[in-house]
Amino acid sequence: MHRMRYNRDSMHSKGGWRVIHRLLIAIAAIVLIAGCARERGHSDSQAKKGSQTMKITSSAFQHEEMIPSKYTCDGQDINHDLAWTDVPEGAKSLVLINDDPDAPVGLWVHWVLYNIPPQTKGLAEAVDKKAATLGDGSVQGTNSWGRIGYGGPCPPGGVHRYFFKLYALDAMLDLQPGAKKDDVEKAMKGHILAQAELMGRYTRK
Repeated sequence: MHRMRYNRDSMHSKGGWRVIHRLLIAIAAIVLIAGCARERGHSDSQAKKGSQTMKITSSAFQHEEMIPSKYTCDGQDINHDLAWTDVPEGAKSLVLINDDPDAPVGLWVHWVLYNIPPQTKGLAEAVDKKAATLGDGSVQGTNSWGRIGYGGPCPPGGVHRYFFKLYALDAMLDLQPGAKKDDVEKAMKGHILAQAELMGRYTRK
């Protein structure tokens, strides 16, 4: 009888371990599935971010190099050409903002353009500074001089940085011609699909 009780206890013990073993396998499977799902979600998020590789360039200067005086107040004060690539699918319009964060009075806005057709590949040199609306439907805003269109670099001293920031939006902006930078940035909040940046420098001689 003692031996029978021992065998019964042994069988009971083996059955208990079998249940525990199955439970541990189930827990491990749940953890593994959750980890894979989390990693897949992270990868998808990274892919979405990585897919937006819009670029903006100019033939007049390379990124972080000096802007030729032709395009400043010391020259013809016209805009240089700009070109962009990899505008994301689904973009309904583009916005271009050109500003100088090194101005002694604070951020100085040189150029604001919005509702640029997303299929355009760039801007030619010497865009009409007096046209509130361009031939392709692009709309020009007001710069810090209180004028429509482009105003070239004209730093009072030292080397200043000039940023050309391009934004791809999933909407057109409901703004009249001559809108200011702050109004444009407020209107495009929550609509940015991608952005790119070109920076040039200039100092007066």
